[in-house]
Amino acid sequence: MEGENLTSKEQFLIIGFTDLPLLQVPLFIAFLTIYVMTLIGNLLIMSIVYSNSPLHTPMYFFLINVAFINITYISVTFPHMLIHFFQTGTIMSLTKCLLQIYLFLFLSGTEFLILTVMAYDRYVAICYPLHYMSIMNKNMCTQLATGSWLGGILAPLPHIILISKLSYCQSHTINHFFCDLTALMKLSCTSVDGIETLNYVIGSIFALAPFIIVFTYVKIISSILNMKSREGRRKTFSTCCSHLTVVILFFGSVCSTYMRPTSKVSLKENKILALLYTAVPPLCNPIIYSLKNEGFAKGFRKTKSNID
Repeated sequence: MEGENLTSKEQFLIIGFTDLPLLQVPLFIAFLTIYVMTLIGNLLIMSIVYSNSPLHTPMYFFLINVAFINITYISVTFPHMLIHFFQTGTIMSLTKCLLQIYLFLFLSGTEFLILTVMAYDRYVAICYPLHYMSIMNKNMCTQLATGSWLGGILAPLPHIILISKLSYCQSHTINHFFCDLTALMKLSCTSVDGIETLNYVIGSIFALAPFIIVFTYVKIISSILNMKSREGRRKTFSTCCSHLTVVILFFGSVCSTYMRPTSKVSLKENKILALLYTAVPPLCNPIIYSLKNEGFAKGFRKTKSNID
């Protein structure tokens, strides 16, 4: 089915991840496994933190935010992608397409900000341990989380307004596994310069987050090196490396996808990058943030013993 044969110019044909029959079943099983494991892992984080009062600290408060984002973030794209493996393509209206783009950008932006807040939390905890609880009090944590969510909600609105005004007079076939911003822009027969400029402006604002994180980690590493206890240095450095790994993976893949001119974007490459930042961080976060954390491990054992 071709995009040009769609009954309405406000409908789009989403091709999916692949149309090769030999790959569809193995990929469906692999992606379904990733999706289910992501849901279980992040729901486990939320339930364990909620049910264990020793984990009611600022770090785990932000971790619950990340876990909730991970669940909703992957749910925006993966269920639709899984359906594609049983069809040659699925039709999506422009309204639903814009909604999916909005939710995707909103959750991405919120995770950007929450990851930055988590870096600040670690900075205060390591560099100012005696003042940590007074600085990162309940009101401060609530304000930081609320600000992150509000920033994520507002940031995509200009994109949605501009995209809704584009004309699509050529193909309506989107070569992607969800309604991706870049893939949709490639179909437009009107200028997308305004959206690309907006990408750079908003992207540059959000790009301040990595610089803030780098600054905090310079301070953190300096404090770690000054610790007298080798075991203390090891545990602290392990926690920081986990967070930094997620930051590099998530920020790098998103920025490399959306901070480039549309004309220079390869849609096949874009699919791989999109899969990287939609699947890998939500799947890995429960492991690198919690399962290697001694406090969380104790909470997990306590919850497990209560169930048994």
